[in-house]
Amino acid sequence: MKLFKTLHEFSYEWSLVSAANWQKYPNENATHVKHVDVLNRSVDPETGILTTERLFTVNQNVPTIIQKILGTGTTHYVREVSTIDPRRKHLTMNSVNLTMSNLLTVEEKIEYMEHPEDPLKTQFVQEAAISAGSLVSRWGSLLEEFTLRRFQQNAANGREGFNKVLERFVVMAEGRRYPEGEQ
Repeated sequence: MKLFKTLHEFSYEWSLVSAANWQKYPNENATHVKHVDVLNRSVDPETGILTTERLFTVNQNVPTIIQKILGTGTTHYVREVSTIDPRRKHLTMNSVNLTMSNLLTVEEKIEYMEHPEDPLKTQFVQEAAISAGSLVSRWGSLLEEFTLRRFQQNAANGREGFNKVLERFVVMAEGRRYPEGEQ
């Protein structure tokens, strides 16, 4: 098993980051994400916690030889369950690959939290556990290492892409404000 963890601070308040999260795709840094479908969404009336289940359709750049050996294509699916707690200012997203999960499982957890010392910033924590299945035990370590390197690259691209989404989100929000004295 290979583990990945990264910490980051966004220079935007949590409410903006959590709202922009729903507009994250498509973006030019994550062109592999082709579709995001909401499967289920509910709000707990007592806690106000929003739970959302989504299905991501992604195009993975899998080498042709690997595709032939494994009998797979480039279209893969990922299930995500997220919870957003507006009272605690905490957004958690847990995802796992559905495609080829018998060969390789990637379990990811992302958290966005209001910065404890600066409410104008948001803390970001991303963790992943990558484990090869028993069918590829001989090649498991190599597959995990390859996937970890790819995951690290995608994570960096994802943060960069999300920063661009946040910048556009701020511009849109500012463009909708009324000039002083108008309503």
